[in-house]
Parts: sequence; C-alpha cells; structure tokens
Amino acid sequence: MNIKRKKITIRFYEELNDFLPKAKRKKRFVHTFIDRTSVKDLIESLGVPHTEVDMILINGKSVSFRYLINDGDDISVYPVFESFDIAEVQHLRKKTLRSPKFVCDVHLGKLARNLRMFGFDVRYSNDFSDEQIVKISLDEKRTILTRDIGLLKRNEVTHGYFVRNDDPEKQSGEILSRFHLNKLIKPFTRCLECGAKLTPVSKKKIVEILPDNVKQQQNKFFICPNCQKIYWAGSHYNNMQTFIGSLLKLFP
Repeated sequence: MNIKRKKITIRFYEELNDFLPKAKRKKRFVHTFIDRTSVKDLIESLGVPHTEVDMILINGKSVSFRYLINDGDDISVYPVFESFDIAEVQHLRKKTLRSPKFVCDVHLGKLARNLRMFGFDVRYSNDFSDEQIVKISLDEKRTILTRDIGLLKRNEVTHGYFVRNDDPEKQSGEILSRFHLNKLIKPFTRCLECGAKLTPVSKKKIVEILPDNVKQQQNKFFICPNCQKIYWAGSHYNNMQTFIGSLLKLFP
C-alpha cells in the first residue's frame, strides 16, 4: 500500500537559522509529511524551539502554534525581537516580560554570576532540575537561559532563549545584546553568590571580620541580606569594571 506524502514549503528567518542544517538556512525549502500535525510540533521537529519564535505566517496569515498544517501550506517563521513592525499580527506569547529576570540552567553558572554583576535578577543553582527551572520561570515570570534545546521544547515553557556561545564572556555580551540590556545595567548592586540586592553596612558593624589590609584601605561596604557576604571595592572590583566597560563598548 502506497502512502501519499504531503508537502509544505517553509522558511525560517534571521537567527532561527542557527538551529538548522546549512542546507536549509536562509531559504525556503520543501518538507514532506504523512500525518497532520501542529505547526509548533513541525517547527520543533526541524530543530527550532518554540520559545525562539514570535510569529508564524501561513499562506500570508498569522496563526497560533495550534494550527494544523495542510498539504501545500507555505510557512514563514520569524524570531522574537524581529526588527520590523509586527504589531498588527498575532504574536505567539501574551506579552514580553516587564522586567528582565532570568533563570539559568546548570551549565551557565558563570553567565549567571556575570549577569548578577551587571545588576540583573538571576536565579541559579548547580543542582536545579529541568522541572525546577520551568516552575521558577512560570511562577516568577523569568526567562530561561539555557544551552539545552530540549528544555526549551517543553510545552509549558513560555519564555526562553538558547545561548549560542559557549564562552562565558561572549555569552554575557550575547545576552546584553539579545535582550537590549546595555542601558539597564546597574553594576555591583546584587550579590554575586545568590543574586539578592546589596545594602550598605557601616564599617563598625563588620570591622572584626575584615582582613587587616581591607580595614586599612576601605571605608565603604555593602552586605547581602540573604547570605551575609560582604563586598567592597578591591582589586577584583577594578577588574570587573574593566570587563563591563569592554562589553559596553560593543554598543553604539
């Protein structure tokens, strides 16, 4: 018995091509199928997580992820933050998150620390399970940052981003650029260890636990109200300032 295969044509735009094999990048190509499926499942079967997609046009009309593909459909898939105005068509998430808050997967500890250094609210633990990450994202309205495409393909995930770079410094610049965070940086306002907002603390209250050289050289201190870690502007502070300055030079 011969099963008649159906076909659609599809094109992915801009950075969505990062997830495709070279032969299918930046061009419209034919894809064949047997059983009808949702456009969400089709897109993810081709390697693109749904969290990276903001708009789908089928035969020139915007559709939701639930749309069931038909023989002969022509599909165009656009990424989140595409530059042109798509205000009048159907976006695939209710709205963007009001404030930049993130939860990082277990592979992105250094990125989480850097984002906290920039002043952003980041949840991270090296023993978070995928289920915990998704729950934190939904409960606290945080964008998931991950190097695991499979995590972003989970149906319940609404906001997530696949980090392309594997070097932590490049990852930091990538996230600042992708989420347009360069003007929102408030460096050294959060604890690098747990992410809580730092508060000023008088030298008198902590002088007994300070190293001798710090007692002599520093007078301004901050403390984390959560984990009690103390911060001051030492040599590491100067190195971090240099790092932040180098990243901000990348922006006009």
